[in-house]
Amino acid sequence: MTDPVITRFAPSPTGFLHIGGARTALFNWLYARKHGGKMLLRIEDTDRQRSTKEAIDAILDGLKWLGLDWDGDVIHQFSRAERHREVAESLLASGKAYRCYATSEELTAMREKARAEGRTRLYDGMWRDRDPSEAPAGMKPTIRLKAPQTGETVIEDQVQGRVVWQNENLDDLVLLRGDGTPTYMLAVVVDDHDMAVTHIIRGDDHLINGARQKQIYEALGWNVPNMSHIPLIHGPDGSKLSKRHGALGVDAYRAMGYLPVALRNYLVRLGWSHGDQEIFSTEEMIDAFDLSGIGRSAARFDFAKLENLNGHYIRQADNQSLVTMFEDVLNYVPNGSNLKEKLNDTTRAQLLRAMPGLKERAKTLIELIDSSYFIFADRPIEIEPKAAALLTAESRELIGRLRAALEAVTPWTATATESAMRSFAEANSLKLGAVAQPLRVALTGRTTSPGIFEVLGVLGRDECLARLGDQAAT
Repeated sequence: MTDPVITRFAPSPTGFLHIGGARTALFNWLYARKHGGKMLLRIEDTDRQRSTKEAIDAILDGLKWLGLDWDGDVIHQFSRAERHREVAESLLASGKAYRCYATSEELTAMREKARAEGRTRLYDGMWRDRDPSEAPAGMKPTIRLKAPQTGETVIEDQVQGRVVWQNENLDDLVLLRGDGTPTYMLAVVVDDHDMAVTHIIRGDDHLINGARQKQIYEALGWNVPNMSHIPLIHGPDGSKLSKRHGALGVDAYRAMGYLPVALRNYLVRLGWSHGDQEIFSTEEMIDAFDLSGIGRSAARFDFAKLENLNGHYIRQADNQSLVTMFEDVLNYVPNGSNLKEKLNDTTRAQLLRAMPGLKERAKTLIELIDSSYFIFADRPIEIEPKAAALLTAESRELIGRLRAALEAVTPWTATATESAMRSFAEANSLKLGAVAQPLRVALTGRTTSPGIFEVLGVLGRDECLARLGDQAAT
């Protein structure tokens, strides 16, 4: 019987949950769910200067928003420091590690000499076989791994294939610092072992760490987890992902009006493919996901593709759920609180009525907010300069006549108002556009809006007649 699949997502809480981390979490989550296993969450907070509660909260919030749940309690690496020290001491006792008393000046000289000679092994092993009795007085040693100096370290990577390092090029890693704190390399190995992690799926910037960590596993006589190092995400131009390309936190995408389901679908296709399929339900993702579908070359971030996908999910979304998401995103956008104050039973009902038309045109929730502005506008509504230019004396006079024609409409529906306006245009030998545009300006203050008859239906009789009255010639 094979062991249950256990993956882990292990972010460092030195900032927000960035887009690359979100994809790594998604791949771990999908693999675990596909195999009926577990995905664990470990916060690698050993860097006490840079780890903050705000960053931890942002990571947990980002994962929850994306719909990526984890199994069991969140594990904090720092709280396990005593266990890490215990393992380092056991390696020392078994002769697999040694105390190093090299001074910072000696280490700097070693590194400079190695680099000048083109060597990747930066530490020369000066304390590897020396007796600690030769140590300078009062010096607190580090504990280093006694790594193999000949042969190869090999990782059979599920994405990168067989990767080989010559041991002569790898350093004797520091496991415990002079102050007794464990290093990242040791902590990761001990935690992954103690958490029974079977599969490590992470960015390929950790590939060299894979080799170093394998040496620690072997020194401890522990099984090495299955490893998959996924290529990083690049910008559209192939360069390293920067903020202008989309190297932002998940919270930024939330504030830009992307739906979690759309971002999740976009991320799964960044570096992984399943034939030509682009759109996946969560169930389809879980069923189809496998490590063999991950490519070896860097994925390119494409905002246009993400927007199109987001537009698809907005159009497919239930109208009431879009109203809820509309409200949620107001917590994250500038001046969102102003709009939130205007949400009441009346405006929510209007928004719900308007949603079928609004969602057909919007690619993000921000566009949805922008195109629904007419619902929340205060009277007299602000007229944009381009629209104001159309409010001539002639068009103001026409607005007054249109108002009079609409006053008689009952019941007030988009269909009934459209019928009345068509009859008005015909009776006055006008094209429908010559009637629609002054209405649009008077009701929305803009030259573009959702369909004008939708606007009339959504705003209702009293508000429409009042707005038309504000702009009509007196």
